[in-house]
Amino acid sequence: MLWIKALHIVFVASWFAGLFYLPRIFVNLAMESDPRATQRLLLMARKLYRFMTILAVPALAFGLILWLYYGIGRHGGWLHAKLLIVVLLIGYHHACASLLRKFENGRNTRSHRWYRYFNEIPVLGLLGAVILAVVKPF
Repeated sequence: MLWIKALHIVFVASWFAGLFYLPRIFVNLAMESDPRATQRLLLMARKLYRFMTILAVPALAFGLILWLYYGIGRHGGWLHAKLLIVVLLIGYHHACASLLRKFENGRNTRSHRWYRYFNEIPVLGLLGAVILAVVKPF
């Protein structure tokens, strides 16, 4: 079980690296006016999105193994709250895909300031998930 838990933590941390950095690329895209720089940032964003999606799959799979096979979280409501956060983070991940498509199609309507706030959402998700998993408040 400890190997599964360790792999879960590594893949979650790696997935979050993408969730933290992709919106920062969006901030730069929203401020950029040079077409060559925009294309370079779009390439970076596409590659990062693909990579973070690949990392999210084992993170979720190892979490499911810990829950369904090893029974972690079966006793207590903390896991339900954590699962809600995970679902919201998956939604955030998909929202990033939608925003990326808008940038690719030249249809971004949001400011760099909006993306700076958007970038803080995974920080709150990580904070909540870690507190729930470690402290198990209920």
